Amino acid sequence: MSFPLPVRPLRNARLLLGPESVGEPGPPDLPAAEIIEIAEAAGVRGRGGAGFPLAVKLRSVASAAGSARYVIANGEEGEPASVKDRFLLRERPELVLHGLVLVARAVGADRAYAYVSDPVAARRLGEARGGDGVDVVRVTPGYVAGEETAVVRAVGGGPALPTAKPPRPWQAGLRGQPTLVSNAETLAQLALAVRLGPEAYRGLGTSESTGTFLATLSGAGPAPALYEVPYGVPLRELVTAHRGTASGVTGMLAGGFAGGLLPPSALNLPLTHAALAGAGSMLGCGAFVLLAGECPVGAVADVAAFFDRENARQCGPCVKGTAGVADVLAGLTARTATWSDVARLERWAQALAGRGNCATPDAVSVLVGSLFRHHRDLVGAHVDAECARCAVSPVTVDTKFRISLEES
Repeated sequence: MSFPLPVRPLRNARLLLGPESVGEPGPPDLPAAEIIEIAEAAGVRGRGGAGFPLAVKLRSVASAAGSARYVIANGEEGEPASVKDRFLLRERPELVLHGLVLVARAVGADRAYAYVSDPVAARRLGEARGGDGVDVVRVTPGYVAGEETAVVRAVGGGPALPTAKPPRPWQAGLRGQPTLVSNAETLAQLALAVRLGPEAYRGLGTSESTGTFLATLSGAGPAPALYEVPYGVPLRELVTAHRGTASGVTGMLAGGFAGGLLPPSALNLPLTHAALAGAGSMLGCGAFVLLAGECPVGAVADVAAFFDRENARQCGPCVKGTAGVADVLAGLTARTATWSDVARLERWAQALAGRGNCATPDAVSVLVGSLFRHHRDLVGAHVDAECARCAVSPVTVDTKFRISLEES
């Protein structure tokens, strides 16, 4: 493979990272109901957020009232620490496109779109789509550009900015019609489930989280790498495979930036949606930024500054809320924040949850809440004394946790 980062399977996980041809693609006239039944029997869940069951989304769009239906492969990977979708779109575009054709058939879609910002991915999709009738839509990269209502808005010719919800796209999406927006990896997983059959697909993973997923690991020394991982293995095993040891890991950003901060005890968690949610985080896009001695306050300040730069700026919680949080956190790293600032920061962490269109305030709420939950004393220490670790790693114009494929 020509992907610029190391790409490795963990244990016997070789579905997405296996041979180019994994089983048969399935009959071209596979009935819509059978596709949905396979998705349900295989337990295919979303690979970009909370792990929502794909079969439920398919049935919702298929049964929604409307004169037309649309499906969109969402390949806009706005998470700075994730590369999984770009890998699939660059190296396995035929698998993503096959999944897109399957969901189009399952919901009776009139048209299918692939939505990407990565120019290499767009070119590879264009080369691979053949006679599938899929339109490739290019968008300027951005964190909120991958939010599902922003995807629909951009494909329809508008800006790649989220809209108020409800309605959700499955109710009224592109051109006001029921629309299924699905992450690129989710579509690839459906294609695998159809090729392999539900029983074989469920041969990896757990009963609750079936199959495998792609995990991006970065930080704590080694170069970033992408792994295919069976659900259920301990996070410690994945970290050890990446670094040679889990020793020295002092924490992590989990599930992409939206999952917040976790302490080193999280290394004992099994990699499932339920386990990460139970720890107050999320598996999300499967990205883990490992910390090895970095100051947690500085790391959270970095991510908050990123959210402040990247939010949609369409409502008060984004324009004022994330900016206020980012300013206080930056002040903590520079020892200019006061105890009253800390009190306001904790109030904001609670008040921002559930606010705004783009979900950035929710991510900020999780981020700051995780800092107080795991490092409350350290937050206070930044008021009383200078932090040597923050002094040598100031908050900059862009997050230090971004992975650039072009520079790898």
